[in-house]
Amino acid sequence: MADKDRPWTAFYGPDVRAEIETPAYRNLPDLIRSAADTYGAAKAFTCCLPNGMNGTLTFAQVDEMSDALAVYLREVAGLGQGDRVALQMPNCLSYPVAAFGIFKAGCVLVNVNPLYTAEEMAKQFADAEPHALIIVDMFADKVPEATRGNPIPNVIVTRVAEFFPAMPRGIVGLVQKHWDKSVKPVELAHIRLPDALEAGRAHVAQDRVEADAYHQSVGAGDLAVLQYTGGTTGVAKGAMLTHGNLLMNMEQSMELLAGDMKKGQEVVLTALPLYHIFAFTVNLLSFYWLGARNILIPNPRPLTNLKRAFENYKITWMSGVNTLFNGLCNEIWFLDTPPRHMKFAGAGGMALQSAVAERWREVTGTEVLQGYGLTETSPVVTFEPLGKTRAGTIGIPVPSTELACFGDDGTALPVGETGEIGVRGPQVMKGYWKKPDETAKVMVGDWFLTGDIGVMDADGYVRIVDRKKDMVVVSGFNVYPNEVEDVLAAHPGVVEAAVIGVPDAAAGEAVKAFIVRADTGLDAAALRAYCKEHLTGYKVPKIVEFRDELPKSNVGKILRKDLRAEAMSQIAAE
Repeated sequence: MADKDRPWTAFYGPDVRAEIETPAYRNLPDLIRSAADTYGAAKAFTCCLPNGMNGTLTFAQVDEMSDALAVYLREVAGLGQGDRVALQMPNCLSYPVAAFGIFKAGCVLVNVNPLYTAEEMAKQFADAEPHALIIVDMFADKVPEATRGNPIPNVIVTRVAEFFPAMPRGIVGLVQKHWDKSVKPVELAHIRLPDALEAGRAHVAQDRVEADAYHQSVGAGDLAVLQYTGGTTGVAKGAMLTHGNLLMNMEQSMELLAGDMKKGQEVVLTALPLYHIFAFTVNLLSFYWLGARNILIPNPRPLTNLKRAFENYKITWMSGVNTLFNGLCNEIWFLDTPPRHMKFAGAGGMALQSAVAERWREVTGTEVLQGYGLTETSPVVTFEPLGKTRAGTIGIPVPSTELACFGDDGTALPVGETGEIGVRGPQVMKGYWKKPDETAKVMVGDWFLTGDIGVMDADGYVRIVDRKKDMVVVSGFNVYPNEVEDVLAAHPGVVEAAVIGVPDAAAGEAVKAFIVRADTGLDAAALRAYCKEHLTGYKVPKIVEFRDELPKSNVGKILRKDLRAEAMSQIAAE
């Protein structure tokens, strides 16, 4: 029977625990070791390139390599428990080796978007103060500028085809260096990842050190990951996620799917970047624990990059955002040969459009289950139960999670009333790194206020109504208007700038900038080119509109809500 205060538990399966008292593991290294002991020689990760070239690591290999890296970080690089290590790379075999090695060393992982400009990297590095950086060679040329004035003492460089067999690894390296010139010389002091592993192994052989010693005192309450988000203000903040946060959210997510997943038999396609919290917790940690084979896609654009993965591997599950599912359903090759082994897919990061969900069902014969979460909640808060989806909703709270809607006065509202969604559960972050004032703004006791406006029905299904915050979501990635406006305002031809999100058929939302210019010769193309020098591509305004003035409040604050209302009215009238 369902708890009267948590009616959504009526939709849990018969074997689903409504409450998960404690995580099954003491810390993440214990989970990693347990999976390796269980699945050993089974294939854990396969990195598949667009041309079908690939490399694979078994559970045992990942375990041994991450042990060696942990020893290198502690014995050679001289890091201690709790020191931060920045990780900046696309999906590739080096990612799990690096992430697991960081955890085994008792250190804290700092995920960094590999597409960041040097300017964006510098801001995150200055805040996190990492003691080491593990970065793919394609983006290492940005490090000198990003660390000017704040040097990172240890830099480890890897490559996309690391751990591939020798021949394909060599071919990829030659293409990157001489054909597309995507890899430039690394002009800073560094060590290559394979060399770091060898140095770690040498210490194991010579000094008889064991990686297990480094995390013996690491518990559920200790910091595991600094995951950066702009939150409600657009100011970069590191959400402090503990070992317990991530372990519990992994179990909360998998608990709802346990009856439909078979340990050691699943093949998961990971097209979402692992540095994104949804893919990190669900694809990386959860499916490793499940003993799945994880097919890693370094770059899913264009979508033809996924073709060989679908052709060569029996994909049973994938995660994605609305734009990915929509795009695949418009690819001729996908329509001609849809995946035959797929059980279902999981959607997060942005709203799943009902038309896309229906089209996916028609093409593949499977469901896309919508989930909802935030960086600060590790991330999963709600998920649709398989076979019990409800159109227009984000599903029901996962086990051990309470959800309520709050009024402007901070009090919980009755079921059925619209308010700001608040979440309470073991997946809620410890707080924002070095920002107690920002933490206080989003925490009411042990409730985390999400900034999203929603409503829960009498059964416990939740619907998002609007966003309290001004954040724009482009293909599942957060864009914070303050950050874009700061860049625009720095242009000598701009007097004032305001940024909003507008509906976009391809990306869900697009960034639109309203500009008051000092130089009438300034055009949209020049302004966008300027933004590309300072911002990651998805943050660059897709639409630029020039105005003589911008709407303001009586204290001079630019009113984004008025601009948004105007834009929506224009769209409705079209």
